[in-house]
Amino acid sequence: MTSAITARFATAVFIVLTLLSTSCSSQIRQVETPSLTSSGITSTLAATFTLTPSETPLPPSAQPTMIPVEGMTFTQVNVRAEPSTASKVLGIISANTKVEIIGKDANGTWLQIDFPQGEGPQGKGWVNAAFVQAKGVENLPIITEAGVIVGTGTPTGVSPTPTATLVPAWEDNDSPDSPVASVIFEPAGTQTLIYNGDLSVPQGDPQDWIAFKPYGLSVFISLDCKDNEALKIDITENTQPASLHLACGEPLKQIPVKAGSNYVIHLQALPTTGNLQYINYTLTIKARP
Repeated sequence: MTSAITARFATAVFIVLTLLSTSCSSQIRQVETPSLTSSGITSTLAATFTLTPSETPLPPSAQPTMIPVEGMTFTQVNVRAEPSTASKVLGIISANTKVEIIGKDANGTWLQIDFPQGEGPQGKGWVNAAFVQAKGVENLPIITEAGVIVGTGTPTGVSPTPTATLVPAWEDNDSPDSPVASVIFEPAGTQTLIYNGDLSVPQGDPQDWIAFKPYGLSVFISLDCKDNEALKIDITENTQPASLHLACGEPLKQIPVKAGSNYVIHLQALPTTGNLQYINYTLTIKARP
């Protein structure tokens, strides 16, 4: 009897243990994570993008702006079609005249100005910088003979010397009664005449007449001639020959004159050979030194 009860108790305990073991096994299987194998699962990673900054286009090169500079002529000057004394004369500007300067050549020796009254391209012309007073010229655009803006500022270094090509001087059709340049000196007015001109033979303009009227008893004159000195110079006083001497290459010198008289300096190129003879000159006349 006792043994039978013991056997039944042992069987019951075995069944309970078995059930508990089964339950635990089932719970364990539910929380287990199956191992991943390369053949069973393929992991695809999201693409990684590297941000490359887009190229920002460079702004176009700044073009020099045509900001005019106001200048003042301190003597009568020729306005030419190109920055050269061999270029056509578009007109003449009197002393003490305001001009609007819009550019310069590469050497800074010529200035481009607005000159609507002339027959220049787009109402523009060139004057010698030595005859104009102005501030801010160093910031003006540099303009070629073709009218192209190539930069700004004052160039550095030594500029190449251009090869000169002789061309006949432009015929200005002046005469003793209609001189190419004329000035009346006054104590409180004009004191200086600087005229840059050119002559040529056998073609071109062979002679010029330049007139002045002094207010004192003397004037100061110099004549600088370039390229050629085959030049004849005569001076008249009230249409009569005057006993005054002037020659190329002479420094500024004082000569006696009569106040209020009309003086005319006649410059004439003399032929020396069959080839073209070209003379460029600068005449300076001052009422006082």
